[in-house]
Amino acid sequence: MAARLLRLRGLSRAASPRPFSAQASPLQTEQHGPKRPEPSSAKSLIDIGTRRIFSSDHDIFRESARKFFQEEVLPFHTEWEKDGQVSRELWEKAGQQGLLGVAIAEKHGGIGADILSSAVVWEEQMYVNCTGPGFSLHSDIVMPYIANYGSEEQIKHFIPEMVAGKCIGAIAMTEPGAGSDLQGIRTYAKKDGSDWILNGSKVFITNGWMSDVVIVVAVTNREARSPAHGISLFLVENGTKGFIKGRKLNKIGLKAQDTAELFFEDVRLPASALLGKENKGFYYLMAELPQERLLIADMALASCEFMFEETRNYVKQRKAFGKTIAHLQTVQHKLAEMKTQICVGRAFMDNCLQLHADKRLDSPTASMAKYWSSDLQNSIATQCVQLHGGWGYMWEYPIAKAFVDARVQPIYGGTNEIMKELIARDIVSDK
Repeated sequence: MAARLLRLRGLSRAASPRPFSAQASPLQTEQHGPKRPEPSSAKSLIDIGTRRIFSSDHDIFRESARKFFQEEVLPFHTEWEKDGQVSRELWEKAGQQGLLGVAIAEKHGGIGADILSSAVVWEEQMYVNCTGPGFSLHSDIVMPYIANYGSEEQIKHFIPEMVAGKCIGAIAMTEPGAGSDLQGIRTYAKKDGSDWILNGSKVFITNGWMSDVVIVVAVTNREARSPAHGISLFLVENGTKGFIKGRKLNKIGLKAQDTAELFFEDVRLPASALLGKENKGFYYLMAELPQERLLIADMALASCEFMFEETRNYVKQRKAFGKTIAHLQTVQHKLAEMKTQICVGRAFMDNCLQLHADKRLDSPTASMAKYWSSDLQNSIATQCVQLHGGWGYMWEYPIAKAFVDARVQPIYGGTNEIMKELIARDIVSDK
């Protein structure tokens, strides 16, 4: 355990000391070692040891993460689907394995590796087709807000426990009447002396039911010159009086991922619950959303890679008309089209990952990645189900679960229609 964590921390120390920066890029050092094959020429799209953005240290970490998901997640996922949540024991095991808070700086209590190491965890979860664990949201959406904008006291209180899997994090943005339009939120926090009184409701909150701490997005200045100037973030802990968790929502997919409604009824919060500065919440959200969209995009691409390999194996075994359907030209051409589309998407996705590792990923590019990859995921899912025939419609087949899990990807993290708006705005801007 200690050796693996030291190796992970080496992934960040080998580089410049900037947060989330990668070690010396494999693109630059490849000439000093064997060249890494790209997925298009590898035996499988999910082979370890491929892709120029990664190093041998990433490969070692990937082997460890793959083993964890195959042994600690996959065998139990069907039961968790029935429960509508994973076990708390899994969270602590993930913490012990060094899979939580991977890219959070060591000085804050995180593992201290690079964002590419986080991507390894995202991808390996999708390679076992298990969407239940909300690790990525916890580690790479919630924790960065605390690490980047939290006080020293907040960081010390939450980050180590979150890295250990003993404190599960969630973020509450979406409301019944406000989704992609964050400026339309109605949850309101009013000052009362040095305290805040929080009222409102949130919906579709990942990790909501199991959460120990929730970052709540709330209006704090109704008189601001624009809604964006009057939003703040608050850290609300489970058990706080007036903080009520509603039902676990019954979704068509992501069955093992707990998703809940949250209610805040006259919740009294101390001044220390404010995350960052008052009325700066919208700017914090805008700064962190590119990473959230990158995360969704990479997990979408990894799901495509999983579905392709699952379907490749199926058509090589399934027989029709006296031979395997892999011998049919129409099936071969469909596989060729899908692999090409996935490899083209992976090339762009890896470029985005490298840009983010170098702190150069901008919002329009992240939006491109999110919209393109999640649309591709749904297209690949539809085609792979078709190639499975009737069996692809059966819940016990992995491709059926991948199909329904894919549908939400173009919706959350900002709908793909909003992604196109952000991309287009940058295209026509005179700035």
